[in-house]
Amino acid sequence: MKIRIPEYLKVTEPFRIKSFRFQWPADLLASWGFEMEALILGWYIFTTTGSVLLLTAFGALRFIGSLLSPWVGVAGDRWGSRRLMCIMRFLVLFFASCIALFEFFGILSTYMVFALATLSGLVQPSEIVVRNSLIGDSIPRDLFMKATSFSRISHDSARIFGALVGAGLFSWLGLGLAYVFVVIVYVTSLALTFGVSRAHPRRDRSFEKVEPEAASSLYSELREGLSYIRNTGPVLAIIYLAFLANLTAFPITHGLMPYIAKDVLSLDENGLGQLLAVFSCGAVLGSLILAATPSQKYSPKLMLINLIMWYVMLAIFSTIETKVNGLVVLFFVGLTHSFAMTSMSVALLGFTNELVRGRVMGVRVLAIYGVPLGLLASGFLIEYFGYSIFMAIYIFIGVIITVTIGIKWRYSIWYS
Repeated sequence: MKIRIPEYLKVTEPFRIKSFRFQWPADLLASWGFEMEALILGWYIFTTTGSVLLLTAFGALRFIGSLLSPWVGVAGDRWGSRRLMCIMRFLVLFFASCIALFEFFGILSTYMVFALATLSGLVQPSEIVVRNSLIGDSIPRDLFMKATSFSRISHDSARIFGALVGAGLFSWLGLGLAYVFVVIVYVTSLALTFGVSRAHPRRDRSFEKVEPEAASSLYSELREGLSYIRNTGPVLAIIYLAFLANLTAFPITHGLMPYIAKDVLSLDENGLGQLLAVFSCGAVLGSLILAATPSQKYSPKLMLINLIMWYVMLAIFSTIETKVNGLVVLFFVGLTHSFAMTSMSVALLGFTNELVRGRVMGVRVLAIYGVPLGLLASGFLIEYFGYSIFMAIYIFIGVIITVTIGIKWRYSIWYS
């Protein structure tokens, strides 16, 4: 049954300009905390259990909340993103505090870490819904590339800070004191979030004829968003590409790096931190370059080109056996990763109507669920076939499907 797209989703209104001075540092600190948690707990799980399967399972749990992201997008469209952001960051702060307290009392175990990681994983993936929605709500359309690039810098620089500081604190102070620092970072981020823009397109505009329909139910609004995606070619293509990248590329650099550092390159936790930091340096440079781009009209083309280049650099990285070569190649992996994902976010914001933005971004974040699927599959592939064959399989699948999507929607994306 075809669902009718309400008229109010087709309305275009001017964008309100809001200050970015609270949102950017709040996002920056939240990202720092996420990355420190991921590294500290990932290393704790791997060194405690020695199992790559448990490591990949832990990484997968951090993304389980992506299933809830579409509903977060619906709530953001209805009630506003700032309120949801405050709630989510408070919950993440609470779970991190629990880990610190359990460690100080000497009762922390791998089971507790998995349980708290699951709870925190219900919240963290939806952060990107709120961040991107607020950019769209408060930034003029012709500045999307610059604002999105700075938002990516907050995320990518977190991997530098989180990798180096997280690894250093863990090896120097231990899990408990390292987590005290994580809690402090989250507290500061939450405090700054209260100053984030209150822009809310539905509340700030008058749609007298559609208010009863807009207030019907969360489920009907989600269906409207899904119908909008299904009937908007470039948006649907970008959702597919996002899922593919999360399935085949992200697991390598966002979950398996402890395994690659320890078993492939024979490094310790500080070596792992250096690998992640160099990757993030490349990603930050990529975001800075895009922030200086005078026009964003080329973002769909940049998205496709750099997705292919990302897989090419991962193929080169799969042949590396020394730390120095790994650091050099990972820098360019991070550069192409940033070009691809930032351009993808800008293209999606540009193609999406502002009044359905939260729902589209929520479904976009649902693509993150490809990461836990890719991580779980990678654990089995590595154990049964080895690291090299696993990398070849993922890279081949990624390149072939990216090219196929680019050809199928070439008029919507390449010639848009």
